[in-house]
Amino acid sequence: MAGFNKVILVGNLTRNPELRYTPSGTPVASFGLATSRRFKQGDELKEEVCFIDIVVFGKQAEHCGQYLSKGNGVIIDGRLQQRRWETEDGQKRSKHEVVAQGVTFLPKRGEAGGESGGLHEEPSYEDEQL
Repeated sequence: MAGFNKVILVGNLTRNPELRYTPSGTPVASFGLATSRRFKQGDELKEEVCFIDIVVFGKQAEHCGQYLSKGNGVIIDGRLQQRRWETEDGQKRSKHEVVAQGVTFLPKRGEAGGESGGLHEEPSYEDEQL
């Protein structure tokens, strides 16, 4: 049976994007994203926050590095990936992250769309991964 790996997240950056380049010159940006959900437990309203590492490649990585900063809202469209490695002392490690295939910038409060949180027509950099 074929699998399906698709992730769509809406949240805020928890740190500024870190832009670097692979040895072959491909731009790579990484940043943290916080998403939250609110739910009612009994009579109490609770909020659960999830912190996710995001990786972006290509021209959209350069745009993220140039235009995004901690606190900015984004919509991420991508896929889940697990990386595995071994530390110098032989311990096996793994980490899940989202490889973004599309990043849509959301307006800052008070900009177009005001406090309503409406979507802003910033460019979406889709499918530019090399």
